[in-house]
Amino acid sequence: MVSRTRDGIAASPGIVIGPAWVLRTEAPPVPHGGMISPSDTEAEVERFVAACEAAKEQIRALQERTRETLGPVEAQIFDPQLLMLEDSDLIGSTISYIRENNLTAERAFEWRVLEWEAQWSHTAHPMVLDKLNDLADVQSRVLRHLMGLPGPDLDSLGGYDRVILVAREVTPSVAAQLDVGRVIGLATDTGTRTSHNSILARSLKIPAVVNLGNLSEEVQTGDELILDGRNGRVIIHPTEEEKRKYREIDFQVREWEQELLLLAHLESQTQDGVRVALRANIDLPGEAQSAADHGAEGIGLFRTEFLVVGRNSFPSEDEQFAAYREVLKVFPDKPVIIRTYDLGGDKFPAFLHMPKEENPFLGWRAIRVCLDEPQMFRTQLRALLRAMELGDVRIMIPMVNDISDVTRTRELLDEEVERLAAEGQPVSRAYTLGAMVETPAAAMMAAELARYVDFFSIGTNDLVQYTLAVDRGNSRLAALYNPFHPAVVRLMHQIAKAGIEANREVSVCGELASHPLGAFLLIGMGVNSLSVGPSSLAEIKKVIRSVNQERARIATEEAMLATDADEVIEGLTRALSEDVDLERFTGSWSISAP
Repeated sequence: MVSRTRDGIAASPGIVIGPAWVLRTEAPPVPHGGMISPSDTEAEVERFVAACEAAKEQIRALQERTRETLGPVEAQIFDPQLLMLEDSDLIGSTISYIRENNLTAERAFEWRVLEWEAQWSHTAHPMVLDKLNDLADVQSRVLRHLMGLPGPDLDSLGGYDRVILVAREVTPSVAAQLDVGRVIGLATDTGTRTSHNSILARSLKIPAVVNLGNLSEEVQTGDELILDGRNGRVIIHPTEEEKRKYREIDFQVREWEQELLLLAHLESQTQDGVRVALRANIDLPGEAQSAADHGAEGIGLFRTEFLVVGRNSFPSEDEQFAAYREVLKVFPDKPVIIRTYDLGGDKFPAFLHMPKEENPFLGWRAIRVCLDEPQMFRTQLRALLRAMELGDVRIMIPMVNDISDVTRTRELLDEEVERLAAEGQPVSRAYTLGAMVETPAAAMMAAELARYVDFFSIGTNDLVQYTLAVDRGNSRLAALYNPFHPAVVRLMHQIAKAGIEANREVSVCGELASHPLGAFLLIGMGVNSLSVGPSSLAEIKKVIRSVNQERARIATEEAMLATDADEVIEGLTRALSEDVDLERFTGSWSISAP
């Protein structure tokens, strides 16, 4: 067997080696024919309605089980499927097809599902793919009830004790039923880091790689795999040398992580005594405790899209307040920076009916959506203002491009402060409002913008994308997406300089902050705070405590004069190597592939 490598998206960290178990969850084929007598249509409608009710009952049971084992937020991933089973356009139209065309329930439902798929299949939008995934799950479940077929066999695992599950996509209902003691890894053809199965994999602490193309067709049950969930790689039929190498990397990573955990609660300051606050990026409230356990000094980026994506109506003020309160319970006396809805791009909730756009990342998104949807935005702002009474909540607005984005948000905040006070709610008139700087326009206007905000947070992921005109989701352009490009380095330096001169905190919450070279570069720029994923906290704490800020400043000045990204990387690597043994980091990231 020849060893083959597939690269995808790293969705959940960890390295595992084991046999593949290829799971097929596709809907069963509907029998040919499908015509019934007109006199039988009402009985067929009753049969279809009963199948839908049975499917809902199963999903609710899975949702309750997920709520008990993982928490209420994770359980929400089943809401879209329940909504589909109550959708008049899907269920009602199927019933009409049965009555008007004398079709069996199976055939009528298949027709309607195909029509829904056709409406969405014109795009590779990640959220649409999640919706299609939910639809496929619903279709399979209803058809199996109609046809009297059992669900996917999740118990045998092909007869293996421990497997790496390979599938086109792992639906929420399958993920919720996995035996985590036996399923040691997940590899899927589709998916994103924020798709349902990725979220569940991280919650269950199962290493996962998604977006691997047609892996489920290429791999057979029993094929040996290496799955590297930190670097997003799957190796099929690995050689003995590759297995030895990855076992060694896994050992080094685990040993390194144990060593780094000892640093978790030590001061986050450089060798020459400069404090650099180290905070965490989180997607769900339940991740706050893990961040605290890994030594986070608060939350630098709390993404709030989980509250709205997949919903047919926006969440109530109380529901949002409860989610923010959950994080504040973990960090009652530390900064918690909460980003307002960053919708659009690859995230759109059903209730907004967002239009199809040719360039969604340059379109109606982030603060633009919020300001155009004041009822939704005001509700979130009210929940945030109430949460401020429980801790050091700081509000951050994404994709600021104009000063008016900030001033209009302040107007809404001021109005909601007055309303809350009039209602007798405890609310402070002083609030902290910051801007996420992630466009070249905002970077160029940073000095002026600093007069209107209380802090900056540099979102390097989008800043790199927009500065270099490179779609960060396009695998063909992956080599061009380089945060160490001199143009990006100079823009970040300009933002940091403007913020520092205005006496504003300057934080970085993009992925560059979790790269040791990136952290070193940012420290050299004088950035006050870094925010990274919980799994990267210890490594970046190690970097901060090992380096000298003055040496980092000199290295950054040299990087500013570089003519290409390689020169920037070489200079930073040379300087950082004087303080840090970079070989120790090679198990979890690559210097050449930030």
